[in-house]
Amino acid sequence: MEQKWPQQIWVVRHGQSAGNVAREAAEAASQFLIDIAERDVDVPLSALGERQAEALADWFCAMPPEARPNVVLHSPYLRARETAMAVVDKLGRDDLLTVVADERLREKEFGIVDRLTPLGIADKYPELHEQRRHVGKFYFRPPGGESWCDVILRLRSVLDTITREYRGERVLIVGHQVIVNCLRYLLERLDERGILDIDRAGDVPNCGVTAYAFDPNAGKNGKLVLQMANFVAPLTETGVPVTAGKDQPAAPKA
Repeated sequence: MEQKWPQQIWVVRHGQSAGNVAREAAEAASQFLIDIAERDVDVPLSALGERQAEALADWFCAMPPEARPNVVLHSPYLRARETAMAVVDKLGRDDLLTVVADERLREKEFGIVDRLTPLGIADKYPELHEQRRHVGKFYFRPPGGESWCDVILRLRSVLDTITREYRGERVLIVGHQVIVNCLRYLLERLDERGILDIDRAGDVPNCGVTAYAFDPNAGKNGKLVLQMANFVAPLTETGVPVTAGKDQPAAPKA
């Protein structure tokens, strides 16, 4: 039977963004609103995020040429695009089969709670805050926004494209924290409890790599098998720790 899946998939969260920094500052100061002027799609990497993206690119380049990604799919959001392009520039675009900005890999949409901290949501929309606590983040959809299930639905379409167009290839996907977790939900065949347990254990680190390799002996017809989760390539310079900021403007944890 012909192989259905790529030979390798890497799922990566973007490097630290200016939004991550602004969110952490707002939460540390117990503020209601995240102080960032750009729309979410235009939020760039921070200086640390740029270094994280370079370290990620160096990590991929250290692989033998035949083991490196040859397909790059990324969210069109600036922070994800900048992270992906750091890798593409190091690998060499001419050596890649394709580089695609796919809107289905965009950040989860937060609707009316966009740019609000957990304190801000509780203050401005107390009924929504209580509804989310009752329903849980997997199914809760803020007005104008998405639930995790909505994100999973669009990612099922992404996987259909990948199995149709990139079987046997080596695919790098650069997205956002919820994208990483929801792809894990699909690729590892998890349920609500399983993926929320992973989410509660800690944030996906900026430039964290979760990797899968095709194993022809797994399952009935072969499948992708988890190799690593949330690996972070060490920075090439010393003195600045790699930190994991939350995606701006994320809803509070369950």
